[in-house]
Amino acid sequence: MTAAPADRTSSALGGEATTDESALSTIRRGLALTPELLRGLWITLLLAVVATGGKVVVPIAVQAILDRGIIEPEVPDVAFVAGAAALAALVLLATAACNVLMNRRLFRLAETSLATLRKRAFRHIHDLSLLTQGTEQRGALVSRVTSDVDTVSQFMSFGGIMLVVMSFQLVLATAVMVFYSWPLALVVWLCYIPILLIMGTLQRRIRARYQVVRTRVGTMLGAVSESLVGAATVRAYGIEQRTRRAQDARIREVRDAQFAVLRPQSASFFLSETGDGLATAIVVVVGVVLGTGALGADLPGGDLTAGGVVAFVFLVSLFSQPVRMGIEMLSEAQNAVAGWRRVLGVLDTPADVADPGGAMDPRTGRRGEPVPGARALPEGLLDIEIRQLRYRYPTGPEVLHGLDVTIPARSRIAIVGETGSGKTTFAKLLTRMMDPASGQILIGGVPLPLVPYDSLRSRVIMVPQEGFLFDTTVAGNLRYGRPDATEEDMRRALDELGLGTWAAELPEGLDTPVGQRGESLSAGERQLVALARAYLADPDVIVLDEATSAVDPAADVRLQQAIDGLARGRTTITIAHRLSTAERADRIMVLDHGDLVEHGTHAELVDLEGGIYAGLHRSWVAHRAER
Repeated sequence: MTAAPADRTSSALGGEATTDESALSTIRRGLALTPELLRGLWITLLLAVVATGGKVVVPIAVQAILDRGIIEPEVPDVAFVAGAAALAALVLLATAACNVLMNRRLFRLAETSLATLRKRAFRHIHDLSLLTQGTEQRGALVSRVTSDVDTVSQFMSFGGIMLVVMSFQLVLATAVMVFYSWPLALVVWLCYIPILLIMGTLQRRIRARYQVVRTRVGTMLGAVSESLVGAATVRAYGIEQRTRRAQDARIREVRDAQFAVLRPQSASFFLSETGDGLATAIVVVVGVVLGTGALGADLPGGDLTAGGVVAFVFLVSLFSQPVRMGIEMLSEAQNAVAGWRRVLGVLDTPADVADPGGAMDPRTGRRGEPVPGARALPEGLLDIEIRQLRYRYPTGPEVLHGLDVTIPARSRIAIVGETGSGKTTFAKLLTRMMDPASGQILIGGVPLPLVPYDSLRSRVIMVPQEGFLFDTTVAGNLRYGRPDATEEDMRRALDELGLGTWAAELPEGLDTPVGQRGESLSAGERQLVALARAYLADPDVIVLDEATSAVDPAADVRLQQAIDGLARGRTTITIAHRLSTAERADRIMVLDHGDLVEHGTHAELVDLEGGIYAGLHRSWVAHRAER
C-alpha cells in the first residue's frame, strides 16, 4: 500500500476556500453542523411570534383610546380608557414573559450546540498530521475553537433569532399600516427602499472586513501565545522591547481592522436613523393632510382619524425598530459568518492521517466505517519492516530517499546522523504522526495506515526529546500512560525503573504539582516522568528522541538507568544524539542527507574505514578525552 502524497498539506490549515461562498451558504453549513440549535425550533418561533405580535397592541390601544374613549364621547369615557389600558398592559406582560422564555431557550440551545461545534473542531485538529497543524501558529489555531466560536455564540444566542423576530415585526407592522392606510404604508416603504438598497452594498463591505478582523485576531493570539511560551528566551536575550513592538504591531492591526469595519457600520446606522426621522415626519404631514381632507375627501385614506394618525406614528416606530436592530444584527452576523468560516476551514481540512478504524466525521460527529483491510496489530512480537520509504515536506526537497530496513522484535536500534539527516522525520513516520510520500512501513506484517489508532497508540509509543507534561501532578501525568493505574501500580513502575527513591524525595511525592508544561520540575525530572509514563503504558515498541541530550551528567546517569529499564524486553528505536547510546544498541542505522548509508553493530561500523559513523565516533572520543 502506498500512502497519499504528502504535498496535499501544502495549503494552509483551513485554507480560504470557504470565503467565496455566500453568507447564507455559510450559515446553512454551520447550522447543519449544530443540529441542537434547531431542536424545538417551532417552540422558539411560536414564542417569538407571540412576543412580536404583542407589540402592535400599543398603537391599536392608542388609536382606540383617542378615538373611542376621548374624542367621540362628549365626556371622556374613563372606564373604556382604563379597560383598554389594562388589557394592553396584560398583553404586554404576556409579551415580556414570552421574551424571557424565548431568550432562555436560545441561550441554552446556542451554548449546547456551539459546545458540540467546539468539540468537533478540537477533535478534528487532533486528526490532522503534525505537519498540517504546523502550518498555523498554535495560538491562532486555538483561536479557531475559542474566540471564533465565541463570535458565533454571541450571534446565535441572540442575534440569529432577533433577525427572525425583526423580520416578522417588519411584516406585521406593514400589515397593520396597510389596514389603517395603505397610502401611508406606501409612503413609509418609499422612504426606506433606497436605504435598504444601499444597506446591501454596505453589508457586503462589512462582511469582507470582518473576515480580515477574524484573521488579524487569530494572528495576534498566535503571537501572544508564542511570546508567552518563549518568555524565558525573550528575557535571556533581552529582547523584551522587540517583542513588545511586535505585539504592539499585531494589536494595531486588529484595531485598524476593527476601525475599517466601523466606517460602513456607522454609515448603516446613520442611514437607518435618517430613514426613521424622514418617515415619521412625512407620515405626520401626509396623515394630517389625508385625515383633514385638505386635498379632497375622495383621496385614499381620507377617512383617517386623529387616533389613526397617532397610531400610525407608533407603527412607524414599530417598523423602524426592526430596521435599526436588523442593521445591528446583520453587522454581528457578518462577524459571526467570518468566525464560522474559520471554524469550517478547520473542519474542511482533510484529516490526512485519519484513523483507519473509523475516523470521526467532523460534520456529523459520528465515526465512519473502518478502512477496508484495517486490522489490529497481531499479538506477540512485532517486527518492523521499512520498504522504499520516501518523504518530502511540501515546501522543500525530498528528505528521505527510499529507505529499506528490517528491525527485528526486541532489538535496540540507534539512529545516528548529522542534523538534517532525516532522523526525526523517520521517527514521526514510524509512529504515524505523518504519512510518507511513498513506500511502506509494516509493523507485525500490517501496513501502518491499516492499523487502528487504539491498537497503534497502545503498542507503539514515542517519547520526544522534550518530555511534555500536563499542568497537573506527577501522578496525573503518569496516568496519561495508563488511566486506570493505581498509586501502587505507579510506585511499582517507578521502582522497576530505579526511580522510586527520586519520586519519594519530591516535595509531595506523586501528588507534587508539575506546573504548566512541567516547568516546576527540571528538564531531567520532566524526562523521568515522561519515561515512567511510557513504561506504565506498557507498549511493545518504543521510539525515543534521546532523552539525555539536554541534561547534566548526574541526571544523565539516572535517565540512562530508566531508559534501560524501559527498553528491556521491547523493540527500542532511539534517535541517538550521544554516541554512548549508540554503543549500547544492538544495531546502528546511520542516516546521511536522507539516505541509509550504514547499518550494522557498533563494532562493525567503528572499524569501517572511511565510514561516517567511524568518523563521528573518533570525534566524540577525542572530545571526551579533551574534557
